Amino acid sequence: MKKVRIIGVPEHFNLPWHMAIEEGAFEERGIDLQWTEIPEGTGRMCQMLNDNETDLAIILTEGIIKSISEGNDSKIIQEYIASPLLWGIHVGANSQFNAISELKNKKAAISRFGSGSHLMAYVNAQNEDWDTENLKFEIINNLEGAKEALTKGSADYFMWEHFTTKPIVDEGIFRRLADCPTPWPCFVIAATNNFIAENEGILKHILEVINSYTYEFKQIPSIDKTLSNRYNQQLSDINEWLFITRWSQQQMNSETYENVVKTLLNLDLIEQHLQQKKALY
Repeated sequence: MKKVRIIGVPEHFNLPWHMAIEEGAFEERGIDLQWTEIPEGTGRMCQMLNDNETDLAIILTEGIIKSISEGNDSKIIQEYIASPLLWGIHVGANSQFNAISELKNKKAAISRFGSGSHLMAYVNAQNEDWDTENLKFEIINNLEGAKEALTKGSADYFMWEHFTTKPIVDEGIFRRLADCPTPWPCFVIAATNNFIAENEGILKHILEVINSYTYEFKQIPSIDKTLSNRYNQQLSDINEWLFITRWSQQQMNSETYENVVKTLLNLDLIEQHLQQKKALY
């Protein structure tokens, strides 16, 4: 049995992996796939790939491309979610802010530098025609830290996946002012170059298994109820999320890749153009 380490966020996007593990689909291929939840998100996962603390990661597209440009010895194996991620822009329930325009030059809560919450603050600022040099950040590590920061006022707003934060909005802890979708497919499967070099056959088996699960995922009977119960989400929210979410079984195409790189360059988030052969498997 080949042991393989994989990490991802504790969110509904990753249920196909858990189902495949629980149903023994990887074990049938001789693979002991060991999943670890990383609530801190993409910034932490990039660090774990870089430090060889994991073999694979289900990670945000923009975060891993930025990290590879900075020397992370990893590659994108394929897309995982083909649709954009819907980033909710949140303030504390008792915040004075009621419109996105009021957040100009205010402090954004981020899980860590290089995370999606950090990078998408730049995308949102660009959308709003703000000067990105004036962005300010408060590191909060995870959702619990975000709740505390927005409630106490040590940060002014927080960007995180719309449906993951919906229960916090429903509880009256956050208010959502708007959504900011990523301009590209949101999640990819990444692997360290060391793992790729030594385990191409194993990697092929892993992709065959997960792609078969994601291809049929929406057709699983009562999958909406399973997701609702497992992730403490309202059934109506889950059905809305399922409607807008598309899984991918393909490698990222050149046009999409160049769009991400060009955006990161324009925002001064990477220093030079990252060639596809450095980033894509």
